Amino acid sequence: MTSVQGTAVDITTADGVADAYLAHPDDGLPHPGVVLYQDAFGLRPHLKSMADRLAAAGYTVLVPNVFYRYGRAPLFGLPEFIDPEARPEIFEEIFPVMRALTTELFLRDAGFYLQWLDDSPLVQEGPVALTGYCLGARLALLTAGGFPERIAAAAGFHGGRLATDAPDSPHLVAGNVTAELYFGHADEDASMPPEQQRLLEETLTAAGVRHRCEVYPGARHGYTQADTAAYDEAGTERHWAALLDLLDRTF
Repeated sequence: MTSVQGTAVDITTADGVADAYLAHPDDGLPHPGVVLYQDAFGLRPHLKSMADRLAAAGYTVLVPNVFYRYGRAPLFGLPEFIDPEARPEIFEEIFPVMRALTTELFLRDAGFYLQWLDDSPLVQEGPVALTGYCLGARLALLTAGGFPERIAAAAGFHGGRLATDAPDSPHLVAGNVTAELYFGHADEDASMPPEQQRLLEETLTAAGVRHRCEVYPGARHGYTQADTAAYDEAGTERHWAALLDLLDRTF
């Protein structure tokens, strides 16, 4: 197992300073860059452990706090184990922050995240990859469409509302995407029902995007997040296999 180093970094953006976590093999050498986009609960120990696992596979992984305008992570005073059914008030704090991160604001930030990786001696030259969870799946697709020349591959897991009738629905960027995409949908996910899955699939196919969309049977929204009640071990390990396969093919 490759030894990994994890550090806190700050990224200056047009609107302030985004705190982030950086994980990379502890060899001082440049490795392929990966941005890991958070779920709604934000940058926290579990996401850092996911970044560490990716770094151990040979990647330099950046996990930005996309909610940095509201403060440094952790923002929401989350319990060690997150069970939204037991603590529904959690979302009263989170939803306004999520809604405030418009597509325009996010894409402005994403350019600075990508530039930070481009400038880092720990990242090899060339395009980078993305992986995102829940909210982060949306952010990954938007980044792939917004910066096609910078993104070689992007994956999204248990993403919600990826293909809606909203004017800024993420699937509408498909025509700009040049990366290979992978989506692992949760089977039991009201935020990504079969009709949205079909629309996403049809739109990516029509745009000629290299992609694979799969449904994980019995998995709930959030299945990769081991510090939440939605965690599913089988789905999580399947996710790792799919993600690493995508990255191996890309780099």
